[in-house]
Amino acid sequence: MEVNDKLINKLAVLSRLRFNEDEKQTIKKDLEQMIHFVSKLQEVDTDEVPPLLHISQNVNCMRTDIAEGTISRQEALKNAALHDDMYFKVPKIIKK
Repeated sequence: MEVNDKLINKLAVLSRLRFNEDEKQTIKKDLEQMIHFVSKLQEVDTDEVPPLLHISQNVNCMRTDIAEGTISRQEALKNAALHDDMYFKVPKIIKK
């Protein structure tokens, strides 16, 4: 795939971005490096590698979910700038 000004301009339109000439040259260089990297990956022999749905064959390798103690409501509220006895108070940010 050839990375040229036409491709850079098309990507700019699709992404709704504007690039100056220096940025276009940087993007062109970066895209060429990415395409080169992907072409190197395509050269890797994977004939002996079985197809996978996931990167790992591990299933359910999560830790056991054990309930542990929590802090009290009073401890949680003691450092809050504004609170009543039950809840944190925060400034209103959504206007109707």
